[in-house]
Amino acid sequence: MKVRAQGITIGKLPTGSKNCITDIKGIKVGHFTIDTALNEEGSEYACTGVTAILPHGGNLFKEKVTAASYVINGFGKTTGLVQINELGLLESPIMLTNTFAVPTVTHATLQYMLEQNAEIGESTGTINIVVGECNDSYLNSIRRFSVQSEHAVEAIKNASNNIVEEGSVGAGKGMVCFGYKGGIGSSSRVIQSNDISYKIGCLVLSNFGKKEEFQSGKYNIQFKDNGNVALSETSDGSIIIVLATDAPLSERQLLRISKRCGIGLGRTGSHFSNGSGDIVIAFSTAHRTPHDYIDNIEFRNQLRDDHPVMNEMFSAASETTEEAILNSMSQAETTKGRNSRVVHQYPF
Repeated sequence: MKVRAQGITIGKLPTGSKNCITDIKGIKVGHFTIDTALNEEGSEYACTGVTAILPHGGNLFKEKVTAASYVINGFGKTTGLVQINELGLLESPIMLTNTFAVPTVTHATLQYMLEQNAEIGESTGTINIVVGECNDSYLNSIRRFSVQSEHAVEAIKNASNNIVEEGSVGAGKGMVCFGYKGGIGSSSRVIQSNDISYKIGCLVLSNFGKKEEFQSGKYNIQFKDNGNVALSETSDGSIIIVLATDAPLSERQLLRISKRCGIGLGRTGSHFSNGSGDIVIAFSTAHRTPHDYIDNIEFRNQLRDDHPVMNEMFSAASETTEEAILNSMSQAETTKGRNSRVVHQYPF
């Protein structure tokens, strides 16, 4: 159950109708979840998966979208961020998985995109695949490399514009947040500017924080002592934040907005630990940049930095991040993993 259904309201801006990243037209999200014992004793367990975020339903290589990334704390193993920040364009799905599965998911997504675009590496250049990760090794036997190429492709094929499935699904299957079950969470906001409305959506892969750091008191959560004990010791963890909007923004403006995601992360209790990979990947669906472009000049609209709507977008980035993290916990289910370990759902 999302936190709003439990009476917890984050911020002042209204949410989209789905209150998730797919409120933005064209965006699709898909998961592939792995949940299986790898031996009879149960000491080895695959508790992991893949999540795919598609900016639109067309050919992502031929119709790129404006993008940026921001590293809050760089203890992470991503692919593709260097080129995003150099060129300001996203030309592949954004893939999320566990730390050791990054090479496999990158390779699988590359193969998928090559099948869609025969000219890549032949009559045109290469392609930039974007993958983010968090370490799910508390529950998942990460050394067993359970994520296979076909799982990444299935996550892409499963993508839809429906309400995003949250919690212990896809890449979020084995994640832990504030000592309780974390994973996939999402939220959205609507910003009204005169007769035009813009949307901002956020999807997180949450895997960070110790139980004592969670700011439960500020949310007026009535803790239910139902035996759902938090982990006493967890690693510093990580979070991947995917921020999307339909507002016409440049890559520089997306970078500015991405920085405000750290405010929402901090409000939940994170202080960006030494060993935490806290990374934002942001994109706008307002423009599609064709790969094959004849003219040497392009024209596009973009918002003015000094327009009041920009401050609303800063607030929206913070609010959606904070609420998406809470949703990743409230939507997650108690999960069993390797060595008979159990991570409980937060007792909202």
